[in-house]
Amino acid sequence: MKKATKKEIQEIHQLFIDRYSDAVTELEYKNAYELLVAVALSAQCTDKRVNILTPALFLKYPTPHALAKADLDEVKALINSCSFFNNKAKNIIEMAKRVVEVYEGEIPLNEKELVTLAGVGQKTANVVMIEYTGANLMAVDTHVFRVSHRLGLSDDNTALKTEATLVKKFKNDLHALHQGMVLFGRYICKAKNPACDKCFLTEYCKTKESFKV
Repeated sequence: MKKATKKEIQEIHQLFIDRYSDAVTELEYKNAYELLVAVALSAQCTDKRVNILTPALFLKYPTPHALAKADLDEVKALINSCSFFNNKAKNIIEMAKRVVEVYEGEIPLNEKELVTLAGVGQKTANVVMIEYTGANLMAVDTHVFRVSHRLGLSDDNTALKTEATLVKKFKNDLHALHQGMVLFGRYICKAKNPACDKCFLTEYCKTKESFKV
C-alpha cells in the first residue's frame, strides 16, 4: 500500500481541522465520571446503544460512591444490551471503588492514573482526556484505524502502534483530529460501502477496496 507523503499528511491534517475542529464525542454525559463510564461501555458497542442505557444507570448510581456500593447483578441488568456487559459491569464497579478509595471520589484527569482503573486501557484514558480536557492526545478505535490505513497514514497492525504513528505524523491538534477521524470513519469512510461520493479526501485515498476493518 502506498504511504501518504509529507505534503499529503499536511493537507489531510488541514482538511480534517477545517471540517471537524468543533467535533465532540457523540456519547452523552454531564461530568467526568459519566464520561469515563460511557467511554468504558462503548468498547465494541455503539455510542447510540450506550446513550440508550446510561440515563437509567446514572439515575441509580449518580456518583462513583454510589456505583462503588452497587450490586453486580443490578448493574448487569441495567447494561445487558451492551456487548460484554458481564465484564463491563464488574469493571465499572471496581473502577468506582478505586476512584473512591484512592482519589476521594474524583476522576483523575491524567492518563497514567486513569489506566490504573479497572477496565480502562490507554484508548479509553486518551478518549476521556481528549474529550474532557482537550488534551493533545490521539486515541485509535476501529474507525481511526481504518481511516488512517486507507489514507496511507499508517500500515501498523495494532491500534497502539497506529496511535504512535499518527502522533508522530500529525503532532498537533490531535484532539480535533481524533474526533474528526472517528466521525469521518463512522459516517463517510465506513467499513462496508464507504460513501465515497460524500468524501472530501478522495484524492488521498490509497485503498478503499482492500481495507475493510
